[in-house]
Amino acid sequence: MSLINTEVKPFKTQAFKNGKFIEVTEADLKGKWSVVIFMPAAFTFNCPTEIEDAADHYAEFEKAGAEVYIVTTDTHFSHKVWHETSPAVGKAKFALVGDPTHTLTRNFDVHIEEAGLALRGTFVIDPNGIIKTMEVHDNAIARDVTETVRKLKAAQYVAAHPNEVCPAKWKDGEKTLAPSIDLVGKI
Repeated sequence: MSLINTEVKPFKTQAFKNGKFIEVTEADLKGKWSVVIFMPAAFTFNCPTEIEDAADHYAEFEKAGAEVYIVTTDTHFSHKVWHETSPAVGKAKFALVGDPTHTLTRNFDVHIEEAGLALRGTFVIDPNGIIKTMEVHDNAIARDVTETVRKLKAAQYVAAHPNEVCPAKWKDGEKTLAPSIDLVGKI
C-alpha cells in the first residue's frame, strides 16, 4: 500500500538543530509544509553532499513556508559531531533527526532490516500531516534538491487550486491544466 495521502504515524525522537538538542514529533510536521529526507547514516561519503544541497536551497524551502528534516538511523549526538566536523553538514540550519530506534524509517517504509539503515527517501507533507509526495531509491544515487523544491511547490499549488494539475516539468508560475473531458487525447 502506498503512503501517499496517508497521515504521518506518531513518533517522538531527538534532533540536533542550530547548536541545540530538540525533540521532534509528528505534531511538528503539522501546521506547515514539511520535507522529510531520509539518508542511510551519518559520517558517510554521499550523505553530506545531499545535506549541503538541502542547505543551499534552505532559503527556498523557508520562503515556501516549509521546514526540512534530515533523518538518519544515528543518534542526535552523532549528528552534533557530524555538524561540527563536516563543512558540508555544518551548513545545515534545519533539524538533523536521529532515529536509532528505527521508528521513523519503518513508519515511512524506508528501513533496510538487514543493515539497520535507511534508504534514500524524500517525502513532502502537507500542513495536515498528510504525505503528498514520496520518492525512494537506492542509496548509491544521491538526490537533486532542486526537484524536491519543485515537487513541494507543485503540491502547494494543487492544494490551493484543487481543480488544476501540474504537468510534467512544471515550475512555479508556469501554466497548469484544468482536467476535463475536452483535454482527453488532445495533449
